[in-house]
Amino acid sequence: MPTFTLSGNLVYFAGFRNHVGFYGTPKGNAAFQNELSAYKQGKGSIQFPLTQPMPLDLIARMVTLRVEENGDKVAKPKTRKP
Repeated sequence: MPTFTLSGNLVYFAGFRNHVGFYGTPKGNAAFQNELSAYKQGKGSIQFPLTQPMPLDLIARMVTLRVEENGDKVAKPKTRKP
């Protein structure tokens, strides 16, 4: 199993009256575009209605993508401009 050092936040959740808001990144949404087409979306956000089961497998894969993206940030140190 790969080991990652996390750098920064991965995703956010927020509870609302009629849905759970999931906030990742637009890049992550694009990677799962077909599976997310059933849900209301904004730039970097997805609304999972409370009237439907939460797509836990999809959410897990989206978080895994964010872990990999954050791991890439750690692996590539920033260079300073003179």
